[in-house]
Amino acid sequence: MKFSGFSFSEEKLLQLYKDLVTPRLIEEKMLNLLRQGKISKWFSGIGQEAISVGAASALLKDEFILPLIRNLGIFTTRRIPLHKLFAQFQGKKNGFTKGRDRSFHFGSKEHHIVGMISHLGPQLSVADGIALWELLNETKKVVLVFSGDGGTSEGDFHESLNLAAVWNLPVIFLVENNGYGLSTPNDEQFKCQQLIDKGIGYGIEAIRIDGNNILEVYSTLRNIASEMRKNPKPFLVEAVTFRMRGHEEASGTNYVPKQLIEEWKNKDPIFNYENFLISKNIISLNEIAKIKDEISTLINSEWHRAEDDEILFTDSEEEVDDVYAKNKVSVSFPKSNQQSEKRFIDAISDGLKLAMEKYENLILMGQDIAEYGGAFKVTKGFVEQFGKERVRNTPLCESAVIGSALGYGIKGGKAIVEMQFADFISCGFNQVVNNLAKIHYRWGQSADVVLRMPTGAGVAAGPFHSQSNEAWFFHTPGLKIVYPSNPFDAKGLLLASIEDPNPVLFFEHKLLYRSLHGLVPDDYYTIEIGKGSIVREGTQCTIITYGMGVHWASEALKDLSNPSVEIIDLRTLLPLDEKIIYSSVKKTGKVLILHEDTLTGGIGAEIAALISQHCFEYLDAPIIRCGSLDSPVPFSYHLEKNYLPKDRFRKALQNLLSY
Repeated sequence: MKFSGFSFSEEKLLQLYKDLVTPRLIEEKMLNLLRQGKISKWFSGIGQEAISVGAASALLKDEFILPLIRNLGIFTTRRIPLHKLFAQFQGKKNGFTKGRDRSFHFGSKEHHIVGMISHLGPQLSVADGIALWELLNETKKVVLVFSGDGGTSEGDFHESLNLAAVWNLPVIFLVENNGYGLSTPNDEQFKCQQLIDKGIGYGIEAIRIDGNNILEVYSTLRNIASEMRKNPKPFLVEAVTFRMRGHEEASGTNYVPKQLIEEWKNKDPIFNYENFLISKNIISLNEIAKIKDEISTLINSEWHRAEDDEILFTDSEEEVDDVYAKNKVSVSFPKSNQQSEKRFIDAISDGLKLAMEKYENLILMGQDIAEYGGAFKVTKGFVEQFGKERVRNTPLCESAVIGSALGYGIKGGKAIVEMQFADFISCGFNQVVNNLAKIHYRWGQSADVVLRMPTGAGVAAGPFHSQSNEAWFFHTPGLKIVYPSNPFDAKGLLLASIEDPNPVLFFEHKLLYRSLHGLVPDDYYTIEIGKGSIVREGTQCTIITYGMGVHWASEALKDLSNPSVEIIDLRTLLPLDEKIIYSSVKKTGKVLILHEDTLTGGIGAEIAALISQHCFEYLDAPIIRCGSLDSPVPFSYHLEKNYLPKDRFRKALQNLLSY
């Protein structure tokens, strides 16, 4: 291992040594504590410390790093208080996640660290989003994100590299190549000779380094970061190293040839660096022992300090309350009485324009949304008004775009992502349900992202452009789901969604875009999220619906002999306005729940259960649900008409009224 050729002060060389030893000594203690049953699990980074320490030392303190499970050295080199880190390991309330997540599954904006989730890859695009903020705000800062060798096979890896390359984002993608993805060796993971070859296809510069040489890691990354600050662009670094212990302690290393383990023992990053420092008379064996003793004493003290912290008591109210970032609800009213006739699509476009004018840090992202104006032309003309930096065409990479929206929000921006069709959200599902939805509950970071979701059938578009998939997300705490039925609500709810610091899925029915119009204020205004509305008052029966269902219900009642039927437009599905539901049911005693989504597992089932639990004694008839057939959405006009519940709903309503 060559340490020659690097020119650093003795002070710097000693600091790197202390930073290198600290995570090793912590790990050795953790392994003892694991055997004692005082921690539940440990993912060892022994043998890989030089990469983490070198990376954290090479970047500026206010440049973001997104580490993985073996990057303890990132946290210690960034000087995270050890007692708080140990409280995290112990599942204590004053850990970074209040006991809600383990080990390094957390972030700290104070230390410019964004932690991982267990799914490999999503953090790469979050780094893209942070880098996008740095690029647009000309901060001349870089972002560094880790991946393992196994993670380079994930789709998120490829999407994120491609997005960074297309947008010239200042991201260092650092791949720790330790030879194994759990037990699967590299020759069963990929066929390229070296991982830096994967940069070629994306036009990204790449370099392979010795990940066990602290000076090579530090010097290389420092030089790359320095150049990227002047000339923003992504860079791929492959750091070759070896994992000396199992994927996690329970898995062991029996699958690794013993000869290979012995070979890498001789390449130990600490052992070799110590010998180098001794050979240069920079440090002595006695000084090494003293340094290790001081660090070990601090580690033990901080561990016991964390042990003495308060025991975690459960508080269900706090647990639920922390799922969402606090949003100070203040409904905005138009400043003038001026209003005009607007189509549904125009109301959405108008809302987006007003939001772009109000929030200078708001960006729009999506496929073909720039000059082309999007698949439905919602953003037509936006480039001319706001520029391509804020109205951004994206590659076909839903996961990376949603992840980058999250990263952009972590820096304090707001992002709106247009799904070309709501159906395509499935390609970014993990980012939505595991990253956006859980991040505030896990470590208090809000996800200020709105996902626009053109949805619904009735346009003969077939199974992949017509789905009503709001129920996919209804079961996921941390998300908000908004589904307006008219132009007035569409604009006001969209602006409220953009103001909200939580992730919002904003559903827009495609069939309503150009077929429905109404008077809409020209000024900025908002409608409170989580509040339904009474479209029509009545006493005989309650219809609970949203979106297209509001229009089906209103149309059906015109054909009946003036029944006293109340129609509730939910407007927001998550959170659900239970108060308006219960109040109406108690008044009418009969309920019909209508939605376009398939019947089984639809949102109507939850509403029916709530009514049964809270309003059972007020019911004068069974709760009726109407939804689409339990099949994919068919293409043929006649098949689609039969699929949708419109006709079945009319019959169900007549039966309920006469019950």
